[in-house]
Amino acid sequence: MMIALMVLYLALLFTLVWLGLIRFNAFWKTSPLIVLLLLNVLLFIPMGWGAPEGKALVYRNSVSIVPNVAGEVVDVPVAPNTPLKQGDVLFKIDPTPYDAQLKAIEAQLKLSTTRLGQMATLYEREAGRGFDVEQRQSEVDQFKAQLENARWNLDKTVVRAPADGYVTNLALRKGARVGNLSVSPVMAFIDTSTTNVAVEIDQINARYVAPGQDVEIAFKFAPGRVFTGKVESILQAVATGQAQVSGAAVTPKEITTVPFVVRIAMDDPDFARTLPAGATGTAAIFTDHVKISHVIRRVLLRQVAILDYINPF
Repeated sequence: MMIALMVLYLALLFTLVWLGLIRFNAFWKTSPLIVLLLLNVLLFIPMGWGAPEGKALVYRNSVSIVPNVAGEVVDVPVAPNTPLKQGDVLFKIDPTPYDAQLKAIEAQLKLSTTRLGQMATLYEREAGRGFDVEQRQSEVDQFKAQLENARWNLDKTVVRAPADGYVTNLALRKGARVGNLSVSPVMAFIDTSTTNVAVEIDQINARYVAPGQDVEIAFKFAPGRVFTGKVESILQAVATGQAQVSGAAVTPKEITTVPFVVRIAMDDPDFARTLPAGATGTAAIFTDHVKISHVIRRVLLRQVAILDYINPF
C-alpha cells in the first residue's frame, strides 16, 4: 500500500511538473522522501496499534473419551469424521456383568425389605427390639445406595457423545477391552458446538485492543472473501509468564517477547461451523485509535484475501 501511495504521489508530481504548474526545484526533488517519511510516521506506524493485524487460527475443544466402567467393547456404531449429535452412541461395553450385579443387589434389597417389615411388626407387638429394626433399616438403605450405583454403572456401558461434534482418528474396534483410567482414553471427540477463533497480536500493537471491537478475517479456507466478527476477550496469560509449582529454585532463561492472543466471535455462526479446526488466516482488529488507518488496513486485508487464491502460506 505504501508503494501504491508513493507511485500515486510521483505520478501526480510528474504531471504537475510536465504541465508547468510547479517548478522542479530542490524542494520538489526531495518531496518524495518527505512524503515517505510522513506516511511512515503519521499513518503506517500508528496503523500497527490503531488497526493491528495478526495470524488467525480456528481451534475446537477436544474431549478425551474415557468410559466410566471397564469391560469388553461389543459395538462401535460410529464412523470417523462423521457429524454426531449430543447423546448419540459412540460405543457399547458388554453389560452382562453389570446387569448381573444389578439383579443381585435387587434380590438382596428385596430380602432386606422383607426382614425389615418382619422386625417392624415384632417391635410393634413388643416382641422385638428397636435396635433390630434400625439395623435392618440401615441394611435396606445401604442396598438402595448400591442399587443406584449399579444402575448407574449399567447405564454407563453405553458411551454417548458429550456434545455435537465428531470422532477423529478412530481406532477402537469390537472386542477391544477398555478401562476407566483417565490416562487411557479410547478416542478423541472434537466438539463442534462452538467455534473458537484466536488471533495473535504483537505486544507492541495490543495496547488498545478491547472486547467488542470490530474484526475482519480472511481465511485461507475461503480465499477472496472477508468475514466479520467482534473481539470477545484478550487472554490474560501466556505460557512464558506462568509460574509452575516445582521443588527447584528459579531457573533463569532467556526472556522472549511473544504475541498476545485475542479471542474472536464471528458474526456468521453458520459459516463458523463449516470451518475445520486448524484453519488459518489473517485478521485485523479496528480499535478506537488512528481511525484514518482503518481504510488502509481494510484495503490491505482484501489484498491478502485475493492473494490467498495463489499463496498457500
